[in-house]
Amino acid sequence: MKIFFKIVFLVFIISFYHCDNNKVGKENSVEIEKRKTALEKKIIKPWDSLNNENTEAFLTEYGKQNTETKVIIKTEFGNIKLLLYNDVPIHRANFIFLTKIKYFNTTVIYRVAKNFVIQGGNSDNMYTQKQRRKYGNYLLKPEFRKNRKHKYGALAAARYWENNPNKLSSPFEFYMVHDRNGAHHLNNEHTVFGEVISGFDTMDKISKVKVGADEWPIKDIKMTIEILE
Repeated sequence: MKIFFKIVFLVFIISFYHCDNNKVGKENSVEIEKRKTALEKKIIKPWDSLNNENTEAFLTEYGKQNTETKVIIKTEFGNIKLLLYNDVPIHRANFIFLTKIKYFNTTVIYRVAKNFVIQGGNSDNMYTQKQRRKYGNYLLKPEFRKNRKHKYGALAAARYWENNPNKLSSPFEFYMVHDRNGAHHLNNEHTVFGEVISGFDTMDKISKVKVGADEWPIKDIKMTIEILE
């Protein structure tokens, strides 16, 4: 009889241990799944989750899901069509992202350097500054390519020159080269991520506006940017 009770007790202990292990196993599986989901969410997040800590991961995934390469800048002087390059994926995705959230539509062409560049993507508008703060004023790593030069009509990312040894790009501000000879001294200094494919006459008109000492047009040149394809 004693032996019988010992066997029953032993079976009970083994069963309890087995069930407990199964419980732990299930809990571990749940925990692993949670971590996996959290990691995926860190990379694939809603469109408004971009910040200065997940910039590259966010834009890499965003670029895969948003493959457009053509946009149009609309101004009172006419339109400028741009082609964005696929071999600079982070800069392309960033420009598409900002276009789709309509960031550029509150900005202006704020610098007209005669026979050099036409620059846009900023303004005195408080909403513009609020948008920049919302995304943490993130920066982009350079994507220099041997075949992407500062030719006439090149589209490139602006950046700070001081205290910026890694040549990180501003995600919000861009310029188009208006010098017909190009601006090749800027090669490998700023990332070229696209080019003007039509609207050179519009650039010519913009280049003739009156500007202040800081090359900011006396009268704001408002713009909107839209996706073409």
